[in-house]
Amino acid sequence: MRTIFSGDDLAKLRKNPCVFSCTERTINYTSEFKKRALELHAQGVTAREIWKQVGFDITKWKKDYFSSTLKDWRRIVKKYGIEGLSRLGGVQYDMGKPNKKEPVSVDKDRLKRLELQVKYLEAENDFLAKLRAKRAERNSGRARNSKSSES
Repeated sequence: MRTIFSGDDLAKLRKNPCVFSCTERTINYTSEFKKRALELHAQGVTAREIWKQVGFDITKWKKDYFSSTLKDWRRIVKKYGIEGLSRLGGVQYDMGKPNKKEPVSVDKDRLKRLELQVKYLEAENDFLAKLRAKRAERNSGRARNSKSSES
């Protein structure tokens, strides 16, 4: 059974800079998020933790969703290279499906992709700043040089 997102869930998902587009049944992630998620997973970060770090409510998905999504992305990279994460079936997710009534403007699409990339990088910087602050707070109580305190 697939996860079906409510209107409130969709509103939250659309605000996340890692989401390119979503419906009640599907989420299309930005290619930047896909690449970064694969990098983090290769460094030993769990799949669930990756989604959690970028602000997703991980309780909304089935337990194996995250690892199976990363597995799919690894398979795409193996078959098509890293550029394969930007497209599926010949259509780039970041470009969207062309509207038959109106031609797709390359400049508009590029601008949207760059805006999403900026949002993603800002979210990542915020997360890293919080992580550094937590580490600094945790380390602030420790004695730095135990020999000098004995004198």
